[in-house]
Amino acid sequence: MSDPIQLTPSAAERVAAIAQRQGKPAILRLSVEGGGCSGFQYRFGLADGVESGDLTVERDGVTLVVDSVSLDLVRGAAVDYVENLGGAAFKVENPNAASGCGCGSSFSV
Repeated sequence: MSDPIQLTPSAAERVAAIAQRQGKPAILRLSVEGGGCSGFQYRFGLADGVESGDLTVERDGVTLVVDSVSLDLVRGAAVDYVENLGGAAFKVENPNAASGCGCGSSFSV
């Protein structure tokens, strides 16, 4: 059985580097909030720990945590870290998104 959300090797590597530099645990929290130009927006941040009710997925020593409300909107997604001419950022490949904005940080369902 596959995890309800995936963390790519590139994303795990980047989270580990950021966490080490900041002296924090290698735990990336993904949450979805109302707002953005398409209705919902992704929020990323390093977490100090896992909260009750969080889904956790691990890859290469890095933990991705998603709260149960956000999980309903990102189930089946993959969290990636991409670098290109436009910059570098975490990106969510979300099969539940009906549309998204040009910057990739917000979506609608």
